[in-house]
Amino acid sequence: MPDVEHATERSHLLPHLAHDRRLSAVQHEADADSILSTHVSKEEQLLASTSVGERLPYNDYTTIDWLHDLVKDSCRSRVIHAQIGIRGALGSAFESGQGWIASALIGILTACVAFCVDVAEATVSDWKIGYCSTNIFSNRESCCTNRHPLGTTKTNLGEDCSAWHIWTDDYWEAFGIFVGFALAFGIISSSFTMLTKSTLPSAAPGHGDKPPRSIKGGDQGVVGKSMYLAAGSGIPEIKTILSGFVIPHFLDLKVLIIKAIGAIFAVATGMCLGKEGPFVHIATCVAYLVGMLFPKYNENGRKMRELLSAGCSAGLSVAFGAPIGGVLFSYEEISTYFPRKVLWRAFLCSLFAAMVLKALNPTGTGKLVLFETNYGSSYSPIHYLVFILLGVAGGLFGGVFCKTNFWWSKTFRKYAIISRYPVFEVFLVVLATGLLQYPNPMTREPGDTIIKNLLVDCRGESDAWVCQQEAKDDRSKYVGWLVYGTLVKLILTIITFGCKVPSGIIIPALDAGAFFGRLVGQWITTISPGIFAMVGAAAFLAGVSRMTISLCVIMFELTGELEYIVPHMIAILVAKWVADALEKDGVYDLAQAVLGHPFLDADHAMHLVQGEQEIVQRLIPPKQTMQDITVDVPKDNKISKRVLDDKLEKLKERGLMDAGLVLIQDGMLQGYLAEGELDFGLNTLGMHWDSTSRVRLLGEAEEGDLDLSMFVDRTPLTICAKAPMEYLVEMFGKLGLRYVCVVEEGSGKLVGVIIKKRLVVWLESLKH
Repeated sequence: MPDVEHATERSHLLPHLAHDRRLSAVQHEADADSILSTHVSKEEQLLASTSVGERLPYNDYTTIDWLHDLVKDSCRSRVIHAQIGIRGALGSAFESGQGWIASALIGILTACVAFCVDVAEATVSDWKIGYCSTNIFSNRESCCTNRHPLGTTKTNLGEDCSAWHIWTDDYWEAFGIFVGFALAFGIISSSFTMLTKSTLPSAAPGHGDKPPRSIKGGDQGVVGKSMYLAAGSGIPEIKTILSGFVIPHFLDLKVLIIKAIGAIFAVATGMCLGKEGPFVHIATCVAYLVGMLFPKYNENGRKMRELLSAGCSAGLSVAFGAPIGGVLFSYEEISTYFPRKVLWRAFLCSLFAAMVLKALNPTGTGKLVLFETNYGSSYSPIHYLVFILLGVAGGLFGGVFCKTNFWWSKTFRKYAIISRYPVFEVFLVVLATGLLQYPNPMTREPGDTIIKNLLVDCRGESDAWVCQQEAKDDRSKYVGWLVYGTLVKLILTIITFGCKVPSGIIIPALDAGAFFGRLVGQWITTISPGIFAMVGAAAFLAGVSRMTISLCVIMFELTGELEYIVPHMIAILVAKWVADALEKDGVYDLAQAVLGHPFLDADHAMHLVQGEQEIVQRLIPPKQTMQDITVDVPKDNKISKRVLDDKLEKLKERGLMDAGLVLIQDGMLQGYLAEGELDFGLNTLGMHWDSTSRVRLLGEAEEGDLDLSMFVDRTPLTICAKAPMEYLVEMFGKLGLRYVCVVEEGSGKLVGVIIKKRLVVWLESLKH
């Protein structure tokens, strides 16, 4: 039997039971002692005598109960702080410091993983061009200079690359080798990703990678779906988890390893994707695995999500060397619940990640700043018009990208050969990428190198290829390459985002913006065109992701150019406004719609319902459904086990997993019994009682009773059926409820139950 301490929010509902004083009644059977081995955590046992009831560990793809977990954490904290003596003082000190210790560990471990991925990706990517004769595992830069990870940085060594051997001097042969390696890397990355395929039991809107499968019964279109846990950036799924849903195995060690390996080979293909998004997923996996080591987080879904929010910041911190931007990214883009203590711990986590990464020095420069610039010139007010132009272009790019990528996901990826064979889609995309990008010397390099090249300042002495082209009298061919690069990045990013490989959208959007900005800079000679490339990159990413404050800080940390904060702010805000006018949802919101995860964004939900003038009565389930889930408890507080078995079967037919039975007496609400606890009580605890037995649901247990009253929530929250829908959205969004009971106006009698998933389904229907 698993130990009590190792119960997690995704543990299966195994045959165990809370060791509550009332359960002594089951010992009328000779073998009932085996049932008393518990799978309910110690914190839950503390709630045995309270009115909120006990809970089994959360099942897969259900909603956590934020309020219940709040009470559970309070009970645990009181027990720890009530201890006296040295042991009590040490226990209290450790209790207070668990969050800080865990956050520091997450930052350190995330930086170590990021270091391995960065070094490996740089080497593998350069294999498309050649190899280092002195060390096959060295990339081109470390082979040609003395810039090595973990070592000191020596500069001005020249570019004597005698140790670096290219595969061939022939253009067409080099072209073929480049594409061949890219195809091989793409197949490797996608094949690893296939190992993380998972089937989810039920869904809200959307069907994942499978067509809808109807399940008999139920008042909603319940579907099953499959997903590849290591595919994509992982940010839409993380947002779903942090909002209170449980996605099984998404943060497991296996997924972390495959995500890291897949990201190495996916980025090495040269596809229009980046490893920055996957770094956020990797950091969240690390946060989850570290949290499992601390009882404070291991046994509480609410506290675990606080730690995951802090861990997200480390992902962006190591991806861009932007510790402050990482914290703001977690706050602005990822987290639903972000109190001040999470802000402080995210700050510490991001700090440790940046410190360790700088010490490991994966780039060999000894600096955190990836694209350090020093333009040495400032802008004038007239240039504000150009920055606004870049913002408009970024908004147009973002709006067009979001619409077309959503359309591409709903059409092309629904073809049988694509949906059944995701590796084939990756093969086609890599082939198209290689054929379109290799002819352009500016798009041939990896994504981060492209940005570095486009941000270069040619006013000083520079032998960069970009500067050589801009020094020519006839720059028509160079301008053509810039236009070509902008369009190709847009097209390839549209068809790439959503492929079944680890991928992020940040670097491709920055690339496209840098191309367009550099292009605009060719006609403005008063300041360096690299400035417009820098601002354009921010504008295009803002249009795609709708990030604002965090993006502005990230761009400052990326380039070290504090003077250009104002141009960034202008371009980012204009890009967001224009993109919102074209498509109100950003790329991560649309990805959630495609994946079909039941995510509740309180702000977007409130905007939707404010235009509808609906009342809560609109979401009351049909009469037949209410009959199926309502139990009229007699005065003796017992009901036939056969009746409950029938109702459990009907709950399972609905397939929602978050549903349950509502208990009434004389029409008045008495409590709520969730499906998971009902199933456990009847089929595990109740294995020693026949179907004619009577089950106690309310009141004190008597000798010989099959007692499920310890699992009944006797404090369910209610709302009037005539209340505005805004009330309901606020209750689910701000309180983190799993369900709300609806009562009749005037009488207070129960008329319905609304679960969170039902609200999400209805809100999704309003969008269409």
